[in-house]
Amino acid sequence: MSDEKTLALFDRALAGQAARDALRKLSPRAQWRNPVMFVVYLGSILTSVLYLQALSGRGEAPAGFILAIALWLWFTVLFANFAEALAEGRSKAQAASLRGLKKKTWAKKLAGAEPHRAQGREALRFTPVEADLLRRGDLVLVEAGDLVPADGEVVEGVASVDESAITGESAPVIRESGGDFCAVTGGTRVLSDWVVVRVSVNPGETFVDRMIAMVENASRKKTPNEIALTILLVGLTLVFLLVIATLRPFSAFAVAQSGAGSVVGLTVLVALLVCLIPTTIGALLSAIGVAGMSRMLQANVIATSGRAVEAAGDVDVLLLDKTGTITLGNRQASAFYPAEGVDEQALASAALLASLADETPEGRSIVALARQRFTALQGQEAPAVARVEAFSAATRMSGIDLPGGRTLRKGAFDAVQRHVQALGGAAGAALQARVDGVARRGSTPLVVADGARLLGVVELKDTVKAGVRERFEQLRRMGIKTVMITGDNRVTAAAIAAEAGVDDFLAEATPEAKLALIRQYQAEGRLVAMTGDGTNDAPALAQADVAVAMNSGTQAAKEAGNMVDLDSSPTKLIEIVETGKQMLMTRGALTTFSIANDVAKYFAIIPAAFVGTYPQLAALDIMRLTSPGSAILSAVIFNALIIIALIPLALRGVRYAPASAAALLRRNLLLYGLGGLAVPFAGIKLIDLLLTGLGLA
Repeated sequence: MSDEKTLALFDRALAGQAARDALRKLSPRAQWRNPVMFVVYLGSILTSVLYLQALSGRGEAPAGFILAIALWLWFTVLFANFAEALAEGRSKAQAASLRGLKKKTWAKKLAGAEPHRAQGREALRFTPVEADLLRRGDLVLVEAGDLVPADGEVVEGVASVDESAITGESAPVIRESGGDFCAVTGGTRVLSDWVVVRVSVNPGETFVDRMIAMVENASRKKTPNEIALTILLVGLTLVFLLVIATLRPFSAFAVAQSGAGSVVGLTVLVALLVCLIPTTIGALLSAIGVAGMSRMLQANVIATSGRAVEAAGDVDVLLLDKTGTITLGNRQASAFYPAEGVDEQALASAALLASLADETPEGRSIVALARQRFTALQGQEAPAVARVEAFSAATRMSGIDLPGGRTLRKGAFDAVQRHVQALGGAAGAALQARVDGVARRGSTPLVVADGARLLGVVELKDTVKAGVRERFEQLRRMGIKTVMITGDNRVTAAAIAAEAGVDDFLAEATPEAKLALIRQYQAEGRLVAMTGDGTNDAPALAQADVAVAMNSGTQAAKEAGNMVDLDSSPTKLIEIVETGKQMLMTRGALTTFSIANDVAKYFAIIPAAFVGTYPQLAALDIMRLTSPGSAILSAVIFNALIIIALIPLALRGVRYAPASAAALLRRNLLLYGLGGLAVPFAGIKLIDLLLTGLGLA
């Protein structure tokens, strides 16, 4: 992955392979996939045949002129093939680095299909098998120094994992059973401790396998916008083809009527057709699409299709998780606020017991704060027979059931309040002011209950990331609405939203609420993007138009999304949108340039081709080109060379700056519209002067 990022645009090895691939793409079957360039391909064949006729003395024009036209038409086809092959070559280089992850490894397969819950590593018994023989549902032991043999989820243990081969990041990550950070990827390496992994894929279906297939783009499907543009280009080509087909009969009729001049030749008509049809964008269209997906991969994002990349450019609503995206994501317990009549140590003790089995950073921080504040709690542990109540998005609570019927719960105020009322306790109106006070500061209040009694509030502090407000302002100028998604109550959510500068927020978010919000925006005709990493995010990810799953998240989230962020950075969604917009802008800019630069070719070729029949057309020769032959050849040469000149722009993309759609349109029309008009006049004139200086005019 990181090797690709250091490749030069025209890396010597890639350019050499692309040149060879360009020759291989000269087969009719390969050329037929691009209708515009297929017309140029047929024109190259026709002029080559005309050249052979000219050698035998039956030529319609000098053999040297026909040969020059034929060669430059072949160059035009080859340059178009080279652009596509170079884009594909860069993707294949990325795929080659990924194949390095697929090594033949051995796995330590455990018996049965359920976690052993063994008392330590020594109790586990395994059988060595080849990793390729593992199937979905198999359990494997992975110890320090071992490669993870296949994609899966940790069901027992905790370990430090080196994922640099996938993400390019050298810092190891922690993978453990339970929660949303249990997914492991085949080809990564365990650095310390051990884990039991349940394999989630069959052979050939691993994440790396899918990455390789997506990156190679061997069977890349065209996106809807690309298909629409192709139809437009084909339509323009057919129109010009019909026009050119009528010019020879008109020319013959004019010559017959006037008795002077000569009928325009097939070589000239082919040159005119090639210069009039949108060959520039036709040659670069496929390369732009391939390069767009390649740029996503350079950002460590795997897109399952070009459609997803394109949709990212059209997104106008972003759903962003608060934690880790808008805030730093390291919410830490900072204070205990006991209810009236409750001792602070009693609140801390209950919160500690309810958090001992909670392996989230928040749960661990509650345990740490309680033991730091009260030395009497440093040795407190939960009984072995206690039953843990894990957190769920539906209940929005977690806790522990102790022997003797004692139940401890911590969670959102309204959820714990309902739990207490169900047990016959008071509603806890007295705590409302404390909860609201914590929320107004932008912190998260967790309420602790012991059975039917509310004990108090634990404050969790988080910090809004620096620069987030400015980034959201940029998105607003682009016409994109930002919506913060959080499980916090409305008061806390409103405080964070105001500080961060988001346009709207969804508080106390449940999977059902996220799904309903996405459908609401889509019903209004908007395109929605969101990120997620948990199984509870899967329904919303499946519904969103652009769904970015975290690589560190669950398998369900990855399968529901249409992109995977290898860095597991929630803020990557903003970069994805910018990359998608850059791809759309690149396609639009080059289409504008391609159509605009045809105008200069009209002034070069049309007077040269028909001035013998219609002398009045000499007035259109505003460039004062040396001769009709030089004018036609100069236009054909420029038509070929401009493709090579624009390959770097097609691969890198048009420079993107956050602005409104109207502002971007004005800028591109000015730069690529007027530029497309001006550049060919200068280019064709310079080529004409060069041909004249070399005595070839």
